[in-house]
Amino acid sequence: MTECPIISSIQKVILYETKARYYIVGSNSTETRFRVLKIDRTESKELVIHDEKVEYNKQEVRNLLTMIKSGNLTKESKKTDSSLIKTVSAFGIAGFVRFLEGYYIILITKRRKVALIGPHVIYKIEDTTMMYIPNDTVRQAHHEESKYVKMFQSVDMSDNFYFSYSYDLTHRLQYNMTSSIPTDVSGQTHAGTLYGVRTKPVEKYVWNSYLLQKCQDAVHPDWLLFLIHGFVDQKNINVYGKSIYLTLIARRSNKFAGTRFLKRGANCDGHVANEVETEQIVIDSSVTFLEKTKVTSFVQMRGSIPIYWSQDVTKMVPKPPIMLDQSDPYAGAAGLHFNQMLTRYGSPIIILNLVKRRERRRHESILTDEFKSTVTYLNQFLPPEHRVRYIGFDMAHNSKSKTKNVLVRLSQIAKKCVKQTGFFVHMPRAVSKEFWEAPEYKGIQGQKTERGCRQTGVVRTNCVDCLDRTNTAQFAIGRCALGYQLFTLGVVSSPDLAFDTDCLKMLEHLYEAHGDTIALQYGGSQLVHRIEGYRKIAPWTSHSKDIMHTLSRYYSNTFSDLEKQTATNIFLGVFSPGEGKANLWELPTDFYLHNRDVRAVLEYLRYSCSQWWDVPVYRALPLPYEEEKKKAECTVVPMTTREECLDCYDDYYRSNEFTSLHELFSFTMSHSVRDYKPKASKGTDSPFTLRVLAETKDANRSVMYRRVNSRTMLLVSQSQETNPNISGKASTSSQTSTGSSESDSKSSDVDGTSVDESTDNQDSQTKFKRMVETSKKQFAVVSEDYGPDLHKYSLNHKDNWMYERYACISDACQRPSSKEDQGGVTQGRIIENLMFSKSVFKLGSIYGVEPPPVNRQDQDVYNHFVSVGNHGPKEPSKKDLQVYTKYLHKFH
Repeated sequence: MTECPIISSIQKVILYETKARYYIVGSNSTETRFRVLKIDRTESKELVIHDEKVEYNKQEVRNLLTMIKSGNLTKESKKTDSSLIKTVSAFGIAGFVRFLEGYYIILITKRRKVALIGPHVIYKIEDTTMMYIPNDTVRQAHHEESKYVKMFQSVDMSDNFYFSYSYDLTHRLQYNMTSSIPTDVSGQTHAGTLYGVRTKPVEKYVWNSYLLQKCQDAVHPDWLLFLIHGFVDQKNINVYGKSIYLTLIARRSNKFAGTRFLKRGANCDGHVANEVETEQIVIDSSVTFLEKTKVTSFVQMRGSIPIYWSQDVTKMVPKPPIMLDQSDPYAGAAGLHFNQMLTRYGSPIIILNLVKRRERRRHESILTDEFKSTVTYLNQFLPPEHRVRYIGFDMAHNSKSKTKNVLVRLSQIAKKCVKQTGFFVHMPRAVSKEFWEAPEYKGIQGQKTERGCRQTGVVRTNCVDCLDRTNTAQFAIGRCALGYQLFTLGVVSSPDLAFDTDCLKMLEHLYEAHGDTIALQYGGSQLVHRIEGYRKIAPWTSHSKDIMHTLSRYYSNTFSDLEKQTATNIFLGVFSPGEGKANLWELPTDFYLHNRDVRAVLEYLRYSCSQWWDVPVYRALPLPYEEEKKKAECTVVPMTTREECLDCYDDYYRSNEFTSLHELFSFTMSHSVRDYKPKASKGTDSPFTLRVLAETKDANRSVMYRRVNSRTMLLVSQSQETNPNISGKASTSSQTSTGSSESDSKSSDVDGTSVDESTDNQDSQTKFKRMVETSKKQFAVVSEDYGPDLHKYSLNHKDNWMYERYACISDACQRPSSKEDQGGVTQGRIIENLMFSKSVFKLGSIYGVEPPPVNRQDQDVYNHFVSVGNHGPKEPSKKDLQVYTKYLHKFH
């Protein structure tokens, strides 16, 4: 029994035009199978499509076109040869749309390969064309038509829209690799039978679903291309010649979609603003087909806080005040939202809330308190094993502290989250029980299967905007997941990946590009606070870039977000123009467009205040109900022989085409050795080797600062954060943030006790052994650089003094604080005095500078210096001449 995804037989499209019809001829990549679509051009406002659902070969389609051409010959067309005109060549139909006149057809005219998932190719749309269908004789002009066309076209379809002919991008890899073949009455499947499978896409992630509404039931499924909007990129981690493909796929939801200040919180259907699902896929590409190679994936998501809230955009301020719009005592919107998450991901759902908790003036903490009470209410009606788990972490407060490392703390949280959800693993052969008994897998949850593991649950990360802080937190979670993924593939010996390696640099670049793309789509600018900023290794030039991005985001939110929102509403079909209806730009708000049950449409309302989950969803937990019902939703076609629509090998390798090696995507893909290994490096080609860039003085300075600072921070964080299950301060860099003193750092920085730490508790003996092993590894690295005979070299007084100074710093970091120290000098102050420079200015900020006091003698020296510069030097005094004469006599 074998199942294969059905490959679309329409990968090339040619549009032919006559006065009465459009003829669209679609073919496969090899041009051996053809289909023809007829569109009537004599209807002014209706879309009339005729699909005979018949396949033609090359000769048959030529005869058909010849017959159509001869049937449309006239005296005029004979002279101009215009009876059948070849108008456009394309790669697919994106859909059809109508405003106030007739329908338009949208064709994909340019595409580019961006990723490979096994033998499946993912394309990015590079260009589209939009053609009006009715001919000029029946066209009924409308004076508002051009405005709607301009709005629709302002959504740039060449910007981050993706599709595939053989892979369902709306679903996760775990769903796509789950068996979809139903069993017969005896419970057995037919051995040796070949099945073609066509999955049902998730409408939530299909951004052209509105454009396909009129034709979806009228044409063959091969004509339909489902587009996702978000981000897709891929890199090749080359491990001594073995290629490991690291892919990042972000799917943006089309529900409650819009721009930053205009779409906040949730709507009445439970859909939240800026909801993006991010999937991190790691594949051993030495074998092409997914079923026969090692495959892993990890899914996480981001989204606005699922309560009714907004910000007042009428005031032109950088951070408008936060308002709770509606009272929702029974958590209706949040209940619908988490029910959708349980359906798609299963349990547990882990919330990582980065919104601030402590503030002098309540701003973000309003959302924190409301969100926590909402989760507490919903958890009353679920058993403990399936409850929503809440973790609050004040990322902004921790990032401002000089004694805390945000990435270290996030890594600790990420490890617990990844262990509780598990990750998807598919092996080519059955996995033994001993495989999961390795000490590195201790505490890993998820559903273990014969071939690996299935992820159950998801980590849901949010801040206020779900942009800057959220992206850094998702990088930390992705880094932890990547370690386990590579360890499962047998590439690394430990799931703990170090920074400053080629592999981590590739992952960081992926998440930076991922964050920039999402920030541009939702916020109007690239990321303001980046990963390297939270690592505190960002160069000084990054501050000016951050200011520019902040200004760009503020300008976009103030002046252009409304236009982007109206264009999005038109593109997604949230608003449909019509005769007798008010125009979109005449509506005072789009609130009622996104919250339809406010207008007495009660079909989506929940009737129970306690049962906020659906019964089938609850019964399937901890597994996702979406995967449980896959067999009932998919189209499965039994086939006796391997037909062309199932031949992934030929579709991938294109054995009948001549292709240059330099044009292959697998060759031009970003490569760890070619693109990330430092050119001056003489070390190994391994992407897991620590790299020290020493090409310039600035690079040396930044690397030295990174090493000293990160080690100091790590020591302090390990000494102070002995209890990782503590309360979190939500995040933001707003000026209303809490100015809590360093004494607050002694309290908890993680809020929420749902994260189980039992799997991470180790006795002191195990920790001591790890410290000994770490020290041995460090000594081995030093021996490689300086040789094993370090004891032969004697230390001078200066070296000995420097060593003692840094040893004192280490002791101050590692020694636990005593009660005697609380009233005097604290650890933080010792390190601050030793490591961080102090300003002599009493006041120094962007708002003003107060110069320090200067004594009279220093003022006289400065005034004399200025006078010499203006008027030239004066004659030396007798005392100066005597000193100079004495100096000369000393040498002559």
